[in-house]
Amino acid sequence: MTEYREADFSRLKTVPVAKRPNKVDASLLARPPQSSDRSFTAFLDALPAILAAQDLRYVVDQIVAAAGKRAIVAMLGGHVIKVGLGPLLIALMERRAITAIAMNGSAAIHDFELAAFGGTSEDVAAGLGDGTFGMAEETGREMNAALARGANAQQGAGEALSEYLSARKELPGREVSVLLASRASGVPVTVHAALGAEIIHQHPTADGAAIGATSHRDFKRLAGILPDLDGGGVVLNLGSAVLMPEVFLKALTVARNLNGGRPKNFTACDCDMQRHYRPRVNVVERPTLAGGRGIQLTGHHEILFPMIAWAVLAKLGK
Repeated sequence: MTEYREADFSRLKTVPVAKRPNKVDASLLARPPQSSDRSFTAFLDALPAILAAQDLRYVVDQIVAAAGKRAIVAMLGGHVIKVGLGPLLIALMERRAITAIAMNGSAAIHDFELAAFGGTSEDVAAGLGDGTFGMAEETGREMNAALARGANAQQGAGEALSEYLSARKELPGREVSVLLASRASGVPVTVHAALGAEIIHQHPTADGAAIGATSHRDFKRLAGILPDLDGGGVVLNLGSAVLMPEVFLKALTVARNLNGGRPKNFTACDCDMQRHYRPRVNVVERPTLAGGRGIQLTGHHEILFPMIAWAVLAKLGK
């Protein structure tokens, strides 16, 4: 027969609640809207001073503190542009609350199409069925021409694409293009290709040598930007689950190799709709082991990033 033993709860030692440290008290709780102030700043201040809400405030404060003083690097996945956040990125660039943009090829394509044609984002499932997905003639022809020209001129991909767009006669999306804004504001933009992963690579005019040369130059340029994160800068990974975290990690080790271990003591924040291994390890954790702080904020891009951008712009506007 099996013998069962039970713990004797009558012997348990309890402690007075007054002696127990509490992590939550009434001063940290959320507040409802007040009729006297319904501004965005009031909304932000009314969030609970707990967990992700407090992390959000911290990231905002670090960006505001770094604006105009240290590097603030925004790394972009394609969805960030596709869901309409370009105008907010541009506003931050104009206030030097973003000092460099590093985007994957998908983000560059969406931005280029918005600028040149006024629209982007096709129905992938429908096009895949008959083999027309990604086969837009003008997108592939023009972007590949820009990259070929850029390779010959010893340019990076971001510089080549922004220069091409600036010379284009018809630009229905001029005001919402991050590529064009980078040229106008003097904020460097780099584009990091993954060969075979972007629709312009399946176009008849695709030139692997030009794509590789311009993207590799932009890798060098990103590595040249990162030392300015040292001592208070901010890097934001916005919606890139694999490519930009991998590029950032390698660019960071190049920067530290060439600059005596710098940059250190910066804020690294990953913002995405779900949490992934590479952004957590390659952006948030490993780069800040030598100093600084890493944060993950999780939510839909079209909701989360506007909160960050509006909060930063509100504080800078004071």
